[in-house]
Amino acid sequence: MSGDHAARRTRRAGGDRRGAVLDHVAVVLADRGYAGTRFADVADASGVAVSTLQGYFGSREDMLVEALERATSLAVTAMHEFVRRFDDPWEQLVAMVDLGLGTGTPTWRMLMEFWTAAARDAELQAHAGVLARRYREPFVDAIRRGTAAGAFAPRFDAASIAEVAVANVVGLLYPVVLGHLRPEDTAYRDVVIAQLAFALGADAADPPGMPPAPPNN
Repeated sequence: MSGDHAARRTRRAGGDRRGAVLDHVAVVLADRGYAGTRFADVADASGVAVSTLQGYFGSREDMLVEALERATSLAVTAMHEFVRRFDDPWEQLVAMVDLGLGTGTPTWRMLMEFWTAAARDAELQAHAGVLARRYREPFVDAIRRGTAAGAFAPRFDAASIAEVAVANVVGLLYPVVLGHLRPEDTAYRDVVIAQLAFALGADAADPPGMPPAPPNN
């Protein structure tokens, strides 16, 4: 892939059907990988002829990049909608961690392909940067709201705490994709939550969602 794509991804044929096709592309990408996804594979998955796909997107690369942009944008938007149901900052943080740790393997595979492609594509790299900021916003917002309300006494700045919380979630990508780790079979989640509570100065208050303290020996 080239880093200069000023004239790329300008086609918008297909109307409402285009979005559905792109969703199929994302599924195929997660299964076959960026290099292994062909027009023919997407045609088989979507029921849309190869010639029609070429009319929609022009090139295979443009189709794949647009699918990755759509899938990742939808995922971040869904997370923003999810957190609207929470008024309590701590409950929101725990829910976001749980949501991230519950990410399914197909989604991790799609994200792996996205970040790998973004490392070599200027447009995807810029898109990834925007998504990263949007993904962290609800974490930082919850930390600041909790601090203002007196529920948190942070030991570190809000942005750094949010960054570590996100890193603990995203760090599961390769272990899960490679089948090296099943977080639900370990205390991974409890450690992440306990670490977050400590960073926020909320550990002494034993807020809801905290793992139980180990027994005294």
